[in-house]
Order: sequence, then C-alpha cells, then structure tokens
Amino acid sequence: MRKLAVLAASLALCGSAFAATKPAPKIDIATARAIALHAVPGKIVKEELETERGGSGLRYSFDIRAKGVVHEVGVDARDGKLLENSIDDGKD
Repeated sequence: MRKLAVLAASLALCGSAFAATKPAPKIDIATARAIALHAVPGKIVKEELETERGGSGLRYSFDIRAKGVVHEVGVDARDGKLLENSIDDGKD
C-alpha cells in the first residue's frame, strides 16, 4: 500500500512539473482580437490558440475576412506582437 502511495505522489509531482513547462498566454484573447483587427479591419471568421514557430512559440491565430479576402493574422500570446499578416490562399 505504501508503494502505491509513493508512486501516486511521484506521478503527481511529475505531472505538475510537466504542466509548468507548458507555455501559458500572458495576454487574453480579447486583447489579441483587438490587435488583429487593428492590423486588418474586418470580420473574424476563425480563431485559435496554437503552438507554432516564431515569437514565443504560442500564438493566437485569426482568419479575418476583409473586402472578400481572408487574411491570416498571428498575434504572439505572450507579448502581443503581430507575428503574421498574410492572405490565406486556402492551401493548408
């Protein structure tokens, strides 16, 4: 029984250490939306928080329809910097 308790405690510690290494956003999605819409005024048709190269590695990604064209806008979730502003060609 004691071995089981020790194993459970060890797994709990490992899990919390792993969770601490996962990056967390420092800006909220509402702030990121405002940054993205400032770069490309239009209507957000898709948004997500994703891990990707560039910046801190954690970004909010927005697809914004503006004048019939969809733009992909990336905002760093840690510092709010604009990482991407391109036209989405739909080939992904």
